[in-house]
Amino acid sequence: MVRAIKGVILDWAGTTVDFGCFAPVSVFLEVFRSRDIEITLEEARIPMGMLKVDHIRAILDMERVSRLWEEKYGRRHTDQDVKDIYMEFEPALIKILPNHADLLDGVIESCDELRSEGIKIGSTTGYTASMMNVLSSYVREKGYEPDALITAEEVSAGRPYPWMIFKNMEKLKIFPPCSIIKVGDTVIDIMEGLNANVWSVGVIVGSSEMGLTREEYFELDQKRRKKIHSKTEKKYYQAGAHYVIETMKDLPDLIVKIDRRIRKEENK
Repeated sequence: MVRAIKGVILDWAGTTVDFGCFAPVSVFLEVFRSRDIEITLEEARIPMGMLKVDHIRAILDMERVSRLWEEKYGRRHTDQDVKDIYMEFEPALIKILPNHADLLDGVIESCDELRSEGIKIGSTTGYTASMMNVLSSYVREKGYEPDALITAEEVSAGRPYPWMIFKNMEKLKIFPPCSIIKVGDTVIDIMEGLNANVWSVGVIVGSSEMGLTREEYFELDQKRRKKIHSKTEKKYYQAGAHYVIETMKDLPDLIVKIDRRIRKEENK
């Protein structure tokens, strides 16, 4: 049967690779610490999904961080400060990306199943092209390669703007938006999908929103795990997500569900 869903657009870190999205988080902590500014894990994660230079700016604009900067340097931060921090951030992140290239459970199997049904796989990311050149080469060796990879440098602005999704649609030759699902692990991902008017889906296990390492997650008892799932799911739905899945293994079944919903609407 020909699916009503023609394409799935996946995020990278925290969705398909890097359980917990720890590569960027660790470097954000490091580059701010090098300037004697201690940011928290939560502060580092709040803008997750943005283009990384915009992410740095968003951290600096936070009230507590902005106050710490003024106390340390006697002035407000500037665009030059953002650029200087980013110049340190990018090579530091590229250096550690190979250590965070492990695929999340179900990614390859789900993508293989979707492709067997004629569904194309696109991707968007908060990483730059230079970062993705490193990461995608390692991931390709592990068996994962989307049909399209679009970074914010190829469009006028990154998330939450929808331009990367639209560029995927153009490159993959798939439309309309209602035939496309965007899957991500941050609130910014959900907003990107909504702004593109596609189905917007959050994934829980391994996500930045969950914020746990693989070891920390699998050490949890069932009660604690369920509580964290519920908390993460609530964040996505509050952001406007159409659906939430636990892992990428659940994506094929969700597509069947959405497919039926589309066809039911069409037959009304």
